Amino acid sequence: MSAPLRVLVVDDDFMVARIHSRFVERTPGFEVAGTARTGAEALELAESLAPDLLLLDVHLPDRSGLEVLEQLRGEGSRVAVVMVTAERGAGAVSSALHGGALQYLVKPFEYDDLAERLRQVAATLSSLRADGDRETDQDTIDRAFGAARGPQRPTATGGGAGTPLPKGLSPETAELVLAAIRAAEEVGASDTAQAVGLSRVTARRYLEHFVDAGIAEVRLQYGGTGRPQRRYRARRADLPG
Repeated sequence: MSAPLRVLVVDDDFMVARIHSRFVERTPGFEVAGTARTGAEALELAESLAPDLLLLDVHLPDRSGLEVLEQLRGEGSRVAVVMVTAERGAGAVSSALHGGALQYLVKPFEYDDLAERLRQVAATLSSLRADGDRETDQDTIDRAFGAARGPQRPTATGGGAGTPLPKGLSPETAELVLAAIRAAEEVGASDTAQAVGLSRVTARRYLEHFVDAGIAEVRLQYGGTGRPQRRYRARRADLPG
């Protein structure tokens, strides 16, 4: 039987950290290595405790959890990171994805929501550790990346059972745009473009594609002069949880 994965819980709210710690301890194969309430403490304990996984909040009193993630990666840390936060901004989601977080879970959530993501992380780490320094085959790579992303709903990102992407759109960028849609109440082409790093025209092409695929819906926002703005949101049936 393999040793449990050791988890560092990072949250500035004492009660929330306690709840998340209980969730971790309740999940077979995991144990709490420690808790941190600030970004500085998280970095210190990540080094001294060498946990396998961080449950990392975005809003910390001294620095953003995203800055903690960036510093960890800049120092060469391979610790797995799951963002657990009330932050729904598309920019934060994009930063977490580009920074190497394996999961992004929005508060508040139930035990089953966290447990599922913990199991996905465990599956990812297990599949890679099993091969050690040997070369991995495509099936192993696909399992690792599939587990990191979690269960795949039918999407139109070039994977799964969705419709193919239009010419000129990439599956990787489509995933970022889709994450931005799911993380926010509503998004427009301009803020999606800024969050993901696209031109407004290109962002709108992705957004309209998801509308056509039935993954997102659009409404017209009227106000002031000029043309109404198109606002996009994930269809309720496609929202996680």
